[in-house]
Amino acid sequence: MAGTCRPLLSSTDRIDTMALHFDRSEFEARQEALATAMADRKIDAMLLFAQESMYWLTGYDTFGFCFFQCLVFTKDKSLVLLTRAPDLRQARQTSIIDDIRLWIDRGEASPVGQLKDLLDGLDLLGARLGIEYDTHGLTAKNGRAVDDALKTFADLEDASDIVPSLRVIKSPAEIAFAREAGRLADLAFTAGMAEIGPGADEGHILAAMQGAVFEAGGDYPGNEFIIGSAEDALLCRSKAGRRKLDAQDQLTLEFAGTWRHYHAALMRTVIIGKPTERHLELHAAAREALEAVEEILQPGNDFGDVFEAHARVMDEHGLMQHRFNACGYSLGARFAPSWMDWPMFYRGNKAPIRPSMTLFAHMILADSATGTAMTLGRTYLTTEGAPEPLSALSLDLPVV
Repeated sequence: MAGTCRPLLSSTDRIDTMALHFDRSEFEARQEALATAMADRKIDAMLLFAQESMYWLTGYDTFGFCFFQCLVFTKDKSLVLLTRAPDLRQARQTSIIDDIRLWIDRGEASPVGQLKDLLDGLDLLGARLGIEYDTHGLTAKNGRAVDDALKTFADLEDASDIVPSLRVIKSPAEIAFAREAGRLADLAFTAGMAEIGPGADEGHILAAMQGAVFEAGGDYPGNEFIIGSAEDALLCRSKAGRRKLDAQDQLTLEFAGTWRHYHAALMRTVIIGKPTERHLELHAAAREALEAVEEILQPGNDFGDVFEAHARVMDEHGLMQHRFNACGYSLGARFAPSWMDWPMFYRGNKAPIRPSMTLFAHMILADSATGTAMTLGRTYLTTEGAPEPLSALSLDLPVV
């Protein structure tokens, strides 16, 4: 039958060169945690579409999530991956998944029908299924197709929050990866600073920064490094095109060290030439705000409290119109198009600060009236008390 998909790999076929970044015991603990969370919600099986969920649960490492794929995880901790042929060997070599099924590119055929058959074969007719809708791994079109195919087959629940809530607390092994990512971020900035100066090409600066990460064994980040000079220093997104720095200039950099997909981000505005009085004023406010955030970034407070600490300092300096309405977010193992993870620092966010989180706090000021940019940010590991910066860089204003 066209809709039938069969296992293509058994445990006895497993190749010996698996590229796992964690011990199997780590994955077993994660699967146990997810099974417990599912039991609390009375969910019989999870349909995982977020690539970071698949990576966290099994080690499966790919950018094939740009196509339709789904990892089914049942309450008895069975794992079945439905994916395309190009990712068969990817799953074999990078994950602990034994049961891998393929859907075939053919005319107008949809993989959703094969997913339904797969679920039927797992005896999930009438079951309660948790689905990850809030992910780049499931387009709106595919999400509608899944709903249409399964609405009379099973009881569907949006369970997008379950795995992110588990991933946000890092294990000791993950913390080691985050520390290495922090070290790589420092290396990237040091390499970039060696290139920065009057006449320097932004492309050369980017090449030095990203090259430093690669040379130290790191990976591509979840999104592009952000670089902008002159008026583009006020931007907080990457854009195409590069320019050369003037003798008097400003350069904003937001970047991350990435180790096995775990990120530690940094943000700095570098002054070329002599900083203006406005640069000095904004840097002083940004540093004061970051120090205020550090006092709140510990258990007993929530993500909204962190934002309020940042906003209070900025507003006391008369900078409300120049600041943003968020000042950071969680980091972890993320895939394109963004390294941003859940949750975020914004007003009213009641998500609690807990130990063993890796959190990026960024103080961003964009004064369009004077054309002045200022940013200051780094990644922290939360503890039972004060947070630990994962960067050894100074918070002083960098001037070249």
